[in-house]
Amino acid sequence: MSDQTPGVTPDRDPDPSPDRTGAAGQATTSGDRAQYGMCAALAVLGIVLIVDATRLAPMQTSNDPMGPRPVPIVLGILMLVVAVLYAIDIRRGGVGASDEGEDVDLTARADWKTVGLLLVVFGVSAALIEPLGWVIAGSLLFWGCSFALGNRHHIRGLLIGIAISLITFYAFAIGLGVNLPAGILQGIL
Repeated sequence: MSDQTPGVTPDRDPDPSPDRTGAAGQATTSGDRAQYGMCAALAVLGIVLIVDATRLAPMQTSNDPMGPRPVPIVLGILMLVVAVLYAIDIRRGGVGASDEGEDVDLTARADWKTVGLLLVVFGVSAALIEPLGWVIAGSLLFWGCSFALGNRHHIRGLLIGIAISLITFYAFAIGLGVNLPAGILQGIL
């Protein structure tokens, strides 16, 4: 007795989906080189991270007994593992899903008004960070970007901007030990 499924020949794939086959039913390999290139890029980046991490000077303190080496070494190893697993997936025939849901009109003109507004918002917030502090300048930055991108709920946008700038201010101060400028709110924050 044969262990073949009736109606399926051994030289054809039983599920010729459009992701894995071309127009004539032949397996496509044109994307494989690009995917293997991505694997190689991930592997090279992982090796660079590991090599650079081994060159770091050992700096151990009572607050940080491990020093700066372990994180980039772990990230480099993880990148190598991902590159190998990705190459195995490609070799087995795995391909990424096509971008059918993308609705970008490549013939449409650029929205220079929005780009200009965003440039003005970034410039103004960069100029205001030192005198007003991160919380005020960051709130204006987030609110201005949301306005430039089409949000017309001004109060809600400003409240979300204040929340984001406060969260980032304290995340940098407490989590990373980096003090962002407090500006006119120096004694309050």
